[in-house]
Amino acid sequence: MSEIQTINGKEKMSINIGIADQHRKKIAEGLSKVLADSYMVYLKTHNYHWNVTGQLFHSLHEMFEEQYSELAEAIDEIAERIRAIGYRAPGSFREFSEITSIEEDSDQPDAMEMVRRLAVDHETILRTAREVLPACEEAGDEATIDLLTERLDVHSKTAWMLRSHLE
Repeated sequence: MSEIQTINGKEKMSINIGIADQHRKKIAEGLSKVLADSYMVYLKTHNYHWNVTGQLFHSLHEMFEEQYSELAEAIDEIAERIRAIGYRAPGSFREFSEITSIEEDSDQPDAMEMVRRLAVDHETILRTAREVLPACEEAGDEATIDLLTERLDVHSKTAWMLRSHLE
């Protein structure tokens, strides 16, 4: 049964979802990194969608749109999972910049370099997501494991498709 606690002079309902506080915190921190990486790749992919040129313009323009649309939905799901386990989801560019593993562009790459960079970025998200799994398994947090498993599948497939353009 959840209780009401007073924190900083405000009443707040405690969270009792069957996951210990220390596990929820560790999972939320890991998910925040996945969220930041995902958001940064979303921005980069959207930028590439707008700015791609060359012989492969049409196919890459459409592929990038599919990818950033999928990422937009995923970002929402990740942030909502962080909230569901009782933590604030980071939501500003500054916050994302501080915790992301994704490198921001400092130039305007050509089409094939865009593809290469996105392949590397999706592999980075895969590694970030895998880092959170042990904490989820230890806590018995099946919902987050399910979310991360789906993300692993999507990013693995996306990285493969991007790498295939480079062969």
